[in-house]
Amino acid sequence: MNTFRNITLTVISALLMSVCGYSQQLTKEQEAKLNDLISKMTLEEKAGQMTQITIQTISKTQGTKDQKHVLDDAKLEEAISKYHVGSILNVFDVAHDIDYWHEIITKIQTAAKDKTRLKIPVIYGIDAIHGATYTKGATLFPQALGLASTWNTALAKTVGDVTAIEAGASGIYWNFNPVLDLGRQPLWPRLWETYGEDVYLAQQLGGAYIYGSQNNPLVGPGKFMTCLKHYVGYSFPLNGLDRTPAYMSERTLREYSLPPFEAGIKAGSKTVMVNSGEIDGIPGHANHFLLTEVLRGELKFDGFVVSDWEDIKRLYTRDRVADSPKEAVRLAVMAGVDMSMVPTDYSFYECVVELAKEGKLPMWRIDEAVKRILAVKMGMGLFENAFPNKELKKHFATEEHTRQNLEAATESIILLKNKDNTLPLSKKQKVFVTGPTANMLSVLNGGWTITWQGNEEVLYPQEKHTILEAIQTEITKTQVTYAEGISFDKEGKIDDAVKLAKSSDVVILCLGEPAYCETPGNIYDLTLPDAQINYAKKLKAAGKKLVVVLVQGRPRVMNEIAEIADAIMVGFLPGMEGGRAIADLLFGDENPSGKLPVTYPKYPNGITLYDYKPIESADQNGYKPQYEFGFGLSYTTYTYSNLKLSSYEISENGSLTVTVDIKNTGSRKGKEIVQLYLTDLFGSVSRPNKQIKGFDKVELAPGETKTVSFTITKDHLSFIGLENKRITEPGKFKVKVAGLESEFILK
Repeated sequence: MNTFRNITLTVISALLMSVCGYSQQLTKEQEAKLNDLISKMTLEEKAGQMTQITIQTISKTQGTKDQKHVLDDAKLEEAISKYHVGSILNVFDVAHDIDYWHEIITKIQTAAKDKTRLKIPVIYGIDAIHGATYTKGATLFPQALGLASTWNTALAKTVGDVTAIEAGASGIYWNFNPVLDLGRQPLWPRLWETYGEDVYLAQQLGGAYIYGSQNNPLVGPGKFMTCLKHYVGYSFPLNGLDRTPAYMSERTLREYSLPPFEAGIKAGSKTVMVNSGEIDGIPGHANHFLLTEVLRGELKFDGFVVSDWEDIKRLYTRDRVADSPKEAVRLAVMAGVDMSMVPTDYSFYECVVELAKEGKLPMWRIDEAVKRILAVKMGMGLFENAFPNKELKKHFATEEHTRQNLEAATESIILLKNKDNTLPLSKKQKVFVTGPTANMLSVLNGGWTITWQGNEEVLYPQEKHTILEAIQTEITKTQVTYAEGISFDKEGKIDDAVKLAKSSDVVILCLGEPAYCETPGNIYDLTLPDAQINYAKKLKAAGKKLVVVLVQGRPRVMNEIAEIADAIMVGFLPGMEGGRAIADLLFGDENPSGKLPVTYPKYPNGITLYDYKPIESADQNGYKPQYEFGFGLSYTTYTYSNLKLSSYEISENGSLTVTVDIKNTGSRKGKEIVQLYLTDLFGSVSRPNKQIKGFDKVELAPGETKTVSFTITKDHLSFIGLENKRITEPGKFKVKVAGLESEFILK
């Protein structure tokens, strides 16, 4: 479990490549088979391999909460036999049970095997972003931002492991995850799909997740494939709204956006999904520089690139960089897109065929795309067996997976305030539980859960506990009173709630956001709705201790609540065991250990990130967040001492070791995240105030001391210079761990 907790980026990349790489390197025999196969393919068969359709295209009935999904056998045969479709994705629109997934996948792969000339298997893709989200009863972990809050790469690996097992047990071996966009625009509704605002943190967690996903021995190394998304720059729209323009220099792109994808490629991921937005006026799906020159030429990516939903069409319909649907296809394919998520018709297929016959789309490019797609299928072993592995069903949603999920949820919760040791609560107290997120499972999970938006509460498993239900298992039900009080944005029966508050010992107020995903989650103000803020004020006026639990997908501004609350916990979508985890923490069964993976802003426009530049300092324009990146409290205390460097001068190709002692000086066992920050004191390009370059999560008993070590190499000291190239420059650097500092010189 602890393999990944204290290793540098250089080491993790080498380890990942050594394990993941072999599973996708074709043998000479496979390469010969692949070339022979392509030589036999017609233009139409090649165009089909580049085409991806959604399951609704081959469905007889939709599959909603009120209707069972049914495949249309005639439409399936048409897709496979007539249009030679190489990939299918998604659900329509509700999670299926595992046996029905077996039926669907078996029908699709049987059609590919029995109804086609060359018997090329279909690659089926799904958004299994926090577990097998579209299989009923699956283990659903914290979303990525919650996982990032654990700062625990071992848990990230575990989530990858379990996702591969349970999605694989469903017969699906291609996962549209992880999201390696950085969460540096807190308004963005997909923030919770990211690993936070920092490059290094995203590299470490993303790499560990990919390692777990693609190397699970039960599924088979290389059998399960991840997809890096959304390449690249998608997550930093100027206005914070989904699928809107990003404006950034090439240096900024290379410094912040590209490195996580580079780490994902080194980790062995062989598929990449394209940014749905645009950067500096160039839509992601038409950006030859990024898709070909950078991705292929610089990052050495040799897998295949898939478009996002309908985005090639949108080059014509929305972006207007193409003057026809056919030109949109030509632009995207020549830019570097290999497979089109069309997704509901065969227009892409038809355009590719027509363009090739007209001489406007060269066959070498079509062959290149098809070879990349088939190489991935071959490397995954789909040509040998593309059918569900029914033996994996016995490993689906096991008790061990649930235990691991509870561990991840518990470590994801962050204690932000604890005035006068309000928490943990006594189990003898009378508590009043209230608020819009108190008694819902959907708010703990968010989007891509059972349905796209994740907001169909009626479909959630009743055996799982909401926050209220979990509290009722911690203490007797007679000690707990409950009233929703308000909705997310509208006031309710507040006077009745205040009366209940007055008759309790403590108020547990559960606030936050409803479930949402992508564009429907757009907002124009980070501030929590007035109804929630006013409710908190009126409950505080009841004169009781006020414990606020925030369940949300982004850091909603709540400075007024921060001032009056006695304690605050935040969970960034902690998953299906989130209710139990929160209750365990509130009553002291567990000790909080989560830390913020994002800066928590104090004001709607106070969006300055932790690695701010000198010109943004508190003395200048003001880095004044509500809570800083990396912040999180515990029920115990820790003392740091003896910060030591193995050398105070290193050469460019040298390294140094940093050690520090940490002691648990409190009375409870706890887990602490030791964070190492570096500051480049002078550079030819203005350097950040500080950057995280190492972290280690250690568990300490009361009175116990451990020595933690980190290795610093030139990789940690490099940056994008004046010529937009990664460089290191000699000079002075500062090391910071907690309140301790030291300096060294790079010669």
